Amino acid sequence: MKIIIINGPNLNLLGTRETNVYGAQSFDAYFASLKAKYTGLDLSYYQSNVEGELINKLHETGFDFDGIILNAGGYTHTSVALRDAIAAVKTPVIEVHISNIFAREEFRHTSLLASKCKGSISGFGMDSYRLAVESFL
Repeated sequence: MKIIIINGPNLNLLGTRETNVYGAQSFDAYFASLKAKYTGLDLSYYQSNVEGELINKLHETGFDFDGIILNAGGYTHTSVALRDAIAAVKTPVIEVHISNIFAREEFRHTSLLASKCKGSISGFGMDSYRLAVESFL
């Protein structure tokens, strides 16, 4: 099974950014532990702070991967273009958030992506990614 995790803006700073919200572990360290846990899966990872690059990665992987796990960061609440890219591809997408977006600022309560995703997971810290992997299994 071939699954990609795509992280959006500012998620390259995990481990140093707002550790009270996102924790102290870097995503690279977390991803290494995820790969070690799921040795039978072909797991890959991509991160960009640029909306167009995220759209290009969805187009690139959205027809031959078995699953996409997407944490679009702030673009979740603003990007019609990402929503359209998710709708355009065949690979199912699970929307993931480390924090509970519904317990944060009101503008974070709306996801423009959710209606085009297979499902959404938020509020379980980095474990949200593992839960998404499990949902594909």
